[in-house]
Amino acid sequence: MSTVIPVHPEAKYKRIMLKLSGEMLGGELGQGIEGDALERIAGEVARVHRLGVQVSIVIGGGNIFRGALASKLGMDRPSADYMGMLATIINGLALQGILENKFHLQTRVMTAITMQELAEPYIRRKAVKHIEAGRIVIFAGGTGNPLFTTDTAASLRAREIGAEIIMKATKVDGIYDSDPKKNPNAKKFDELTYFDVLNKKLDVMDATAITMCMEANMPIMVFKMGEPGCVEQVVLGKKAGTIVR
Repeated sequence: MSTVIPVHPEAKYKRIMLKLSGEMLGGELGQGIEGDALERIAGEVARVHRLGVQVSIVIGGGNIFRGALASKLGMDRPSADYMGMLATIINGLALQGILENKFHLQTRVMTAITMQELAEPYIRRKAVKHIEAGRIVIFAGGTGNPLFTTDTAASLRAREIGAEIIMKATKVDGIYDSDPKKNPNAKKFDELTYFDVLNKKLDVMDATAITMCMEANMPIMVFKMGEPGCVEQVVLGKKAGTIVR
């Protein structure tokens, strides 16, 4: 049984979708699973959970395998994408393990590809019940379909479970008009509309994911997964990153 924690009075959101790239779990190199990076991310999730906020997570698999890259090497794209989906499940199980064993939180990994020995198959009503019971739900396996990104999976699941915001954690502190690592004069945006992102072709989420959020009027917060408490600051409505709405 999970314990439902009363929502902190300063929390701006009650139910969030946290989108994590697989590279986040790989530390500085962005490859494999690095223990300190995994623990740091789990710690951020635990801090938000202690505020009484209902947390769901969609995680990528680029630290292990990237389908789009493999397809360029001669592999057919659907097969490559299915391999990428399996990578997201590995990451989801890793995050589940540390959340439960290190932070003693109740979690569920739900997969779009059925593998009952490892995780629960995704059923929307069941996912909502887990979230309402105070469990952290990790959605793995993308949408279960090739040719769709995990950003699209995050938008889809967020809408299905009734999340109030998608919080996309990145290695930079928001959205810029160009790569700030390559261009020191890159301009950061504090706020953008969905049409701004699409028209300017900004590298935030793919067009399908942005359109799904636009149809539901669901805000997207792009922020840096950096200092301790960074996710908590966003949940409390503190200024951080770039908001798309």
